[in-house]
Amino acid sequence: MRTATLTDTTLTAPALPEIRAFIVENFLLGKDSGFDNSESLLESGIIDSTGIMHVVAFLEERFGIAVDDDDMIADNLESVDRIASFVDRKQELRNAA
Repeated sequence: MRTATLTDTTLTAPALPEIRAFIVENFLLGKDSGFDNSESLLESGIIDSTGIMHVVAFLEERFGIAVDDDDMIADNLESVDRIASFVDRKQELRNAA
């Protein structure tokens, strides 16, 4: 089994390990295949469109953010890296308000 490589995103997005763990537990039945955090979750078949809604519900509940319809784009939800960066941005906006 490969382990995830520590990236700059891991250092700047504190939510990343928790998001990855959620995806592994809920979509890979707890077996981390060693997928890359920048890999497209949809294209790789890890998550389908219904699964994205499950991820969004998790993000809203766990991180206290609101995911608007306008936020439901690949730039925000395509990979673990992008999801973690999105959560970080949303939390910064919430805390600045």
